[in-house]
Amino acid sequence: MPDSIRSFLAFDIENDTVLNRLATAQKLLLQTGADVKLVEPQNIHVTVRFLGNITPATAEKIFEEMKKTQFTQFNVQIKGLGAFPNPSYARVVWAGITEGADQLKSVFSQLEPRLRSLGFTPDSKGFSPHLTIARVRSSKNKAQLAEFITENSNYDFGAINAKCLRLKKSYLTPRGPVYSTLKEFCPQP
Repeated sequence: MPDSIRSFLAFDIENDTVLNRLATAQKLLLQTGADVKLVEPQNIHVTVRFLGNITPATAEKIFEEMKKTQFTQFNVQIKGLGAFPNPSYARVVWAGITEGADQLKSVFSQLEPRLRSLGFTPDSKGFSPHLTIARVRSSKNKAQLAEFITENSNYDFGAINAKCLRLKKSYLTPRGPVYSTLKEFCPQP
């Protein structure tokens, strides 16, 4: 499909202090000797819903549904490290969300039935608010990685202000994905 756009819905991390703290944690992750692929700091975001490949016409329909979502700006406290499925068998390393998780779940639950009406299949994983900071490629030094994640389960990265829901484009390159914003919805307070 030539006009196919790999896409997702997200809130960006627009706070340099938080991004710097996330980058510091990523450097420490590398020091465990684990075989991890870090997410570029500028690519870290709160994914609300991965959409897959869409057409420009579908992007417009999604934007119309985004504008019906009811939320006002809210704080998202980013705290703690964890892993999916768990620290002992980590495939994805994430930073957790404490404050703001309920608002994020509300945005997801408002959008999900609207996306289904546009033909999207239900998200099989459900919604668990987090920020992916690394993907684990092998079991190399997995004990050290698990220990690091457990020791930093309460690390405070700071807070962001979630004010704009964005429809993002993901362009895959050999060096990693490049994200850009296709549409954004920023409700007025």
